[in-house]
Amino acid sequence: MSHASPPGTRPLDAPATRFAALRREIASSSLSFLMEAHDGLSAKIVQEAGFRGVWASGLTTSAALGLRDSNEASWTQVLEVLEYMADATTLPILVDGDTGHGNFNNVRRFVRKLCERGIAGVCIEDKLFPKTNSFIGEAQPLADVDEFCGRIKAGKDSQTDDDFVLVARVEALISGHSMEEALRRAEAYHQAGADAILIHSKKSNADEIFTFAQRWGNRAPLVIVPTMYYATPTDLYRQAGISTIIWANHLLRASMAAMRETAARIHEDESLMRVEGSVATVKDIFRLMGNAELEEAERRYLPSKPAPSAVVLAAGGGSLEGVAGDGPKCMLDIRGQSLLQRLVGTLRESGVRDVSVVRGERKEAVTLQGVRMVDNDRHATTGEAMSLACARDAIRGETVVAYGDVLFRRYILDSLLTSRADVVVAVDTLGARPRPGHRDLVTADRRFSGDYLDDRPAHLVRLAADVPAAECHGEWMGLARFTARGAEWLREEIAAMEEEGVLEGADMPLLLTRLAAKHPVRVKYFSGHWLDVDTLTDLAEARNFT
Repeated sequence: MSHASPPGTRPLDAPATRFAALRREIASSSLSFLMEAHDGLSAKIVQEAGFRGVWASGLTTSAALGLRDSNEASWTQVLEVLEYMADATTLPILVDGDTGHGNFNNVRRFVRKLCERGIAGVCIEDKLFPKTNSFIGEAQPLADVDEFCGRIKAGKDSQTDDDFVLVARVEALISGHSMEEALRRAEAYHQAGADAILIHSKKSNADEIFTFAQRWGNRAPLVIVPTMYYATPTDLYRQAGISTIIWANHLLRASMAAMRETAARIHEDESLMRVEGSVATVKDIFRLMGNAELEEAERRYLPSKPAPSAVVLAAGGGSLEGVAGDGPKCMLDIRGQSLLQRLVGTLRESGVRDVSVVRGERKEAVTLQGVRMVDNDRHATTGEAMSLACARDAIRGETVVAYGDVLFRRYILDSLLTSRADVVVAVDTLGARPRPGHRDLVTADRRFSGDYLDDRPAHLVRLAADVPAAECHGEWMGLARFTARGAEWLREEIAAMEEEGVLEGADMPLLLTRLAAKHPVRVKYFSGHWLDVDTLTDLAEARNFT
């Protein structure tokens, strides 16, 4: 009975290194399989599928770079790709080294660099540099046997790990030479120090592979690439004593087919509707790339900082006239999600986890999983400041305050969260233009200059609906952020207004104006990229906005 090893440990019979792991696969008496990969992502997929080794294909690595399989990618570019692959997987990698990228001198330098990067083995073919893919043309010229044996010896003399594997690829059959020539070359390469022989063929059946295997007599492990003779049953390879099968290019070919189909559908439909359910999710990308490990590492290594919280004011406003249903405005459907859900989603994308929603009108309809609900049961006779006061116990530490009927691009919130100011409000400079409807207009001590080199801060002077046009510098977006000290100031001002008896009828503009009279309230200017959903036109724009 076998027992699984604890996470993070190596089974007792597992090789100590990737070099040893590849050697064990190649030398094993049972049939082994190497799966093609061409970058870090495909290497991860190979490991996830359960393979025990990776074939770093020269054809697919070149193609993924948009290059031909004719040594158009330099060996240093290949090394860079291999380094990403080695970092992405714990599997041993056998790299398709083409001809060795030159003569014996290139081979020995290439092997040393492979060993430095933990690449467990290389396969070199007995052709001339620069190479041409074996499936192109006929009777490609082969390297001189003695010269190629020199490449093998140079590679073996240069390896820095005893278990590094060098596979010699015999191209005689695929180039139209006789079986005797293929066997002669294989024996010479074996005597020169090759750890295994790859016998290549482009026939549609495996007859000459089986003939070679029989005559070879297992003098050294035999590797094959059944790309052209794919219909041959795998059990026949076991019976023939084949050591390793390389599935040479199928991940790239599969991805090409999928990308073509997806691109064509999106181009034709001008929509994602037909493809979204058939492609990998973004969450799957995050999972495969190990984002969870990064989050754990951040908790371990970064200075601990409490995550900001948020209070969303959604107690009033009602529903839009002419919209079916009697639900609150914050629960309007915006492409399958409520307005509130989209707002909270933006908050959470920026790291705001603890969200409190103040509800009032038709409060039973305001629901959202994972948020705290606070009720202002006097919403009909009180203002926004009173709604905020209902959630004053949530105003602790860094806090974001937002209206429940606004949408904004995430970068706006991120800009507020990274501000050094204790209190900062988001102001739309386009709001200085006259337009109908109730608006929270801003007067600041400095207008927006439009000069990106002008980084002098602006501060709030007054926030109200009746700011004269000559004094209007923009429109408040219904979004503010407070540091821990700023949140303390906010609680103090709520308490002061309560003591004065003006809290119940006050709105947020009055609260912020009073706060600005006592403490600096930074104004951050933006140009659009937000929506206050008040009308049917706003609702239509919100559906396009998302």
